[in-house]
Amino acid sequence: MEKRLIVKIDEEKCTGCGKCVSPCAEGAIKIINGKAKVVSEELCDGMGYCIGICPEGAISIEERHTVAFNKEKAEAQPKKPDLAIHCFKCGAGEDTHYLIPIRHKMESLWVCTRCIPTLIHG
Repeated sequence: MEKRLIVKIDEEKCTGCGKCVSPCAEGAIKIINGKAKVVSEELCDGMGYCIGICPEGAISIEERHTVAFNKEKAEAQPKKPDLAIHCFKCGAGEDTHYLIPIRHKMESLWVCTRCIPTLIHG
């Protein structure tokens, strides 16, 4: 066991929308019985990309004792594109562009790297 950062999901706040699943590139989060759950702590790298996309504020990062992050196991998880994820500006999907979760006008959204400059500079 080691002390490190790891995702914590508040089941009381979680509505099971599933928006947190795709940002978790390591496959640590799944929807089980209608709620998001960290299915394997060794898959959670603690980066928290899932936090910004949760519309309910049900996800946080905490520092605690847990198993070590297993990079090899995380990289071995099956990868599949999520067709529901697309840039809110141009509509590009993750199959053609890099997408980043952002907060914009009090919403959690995805934006592609081509559209970021127009958000910053107008």
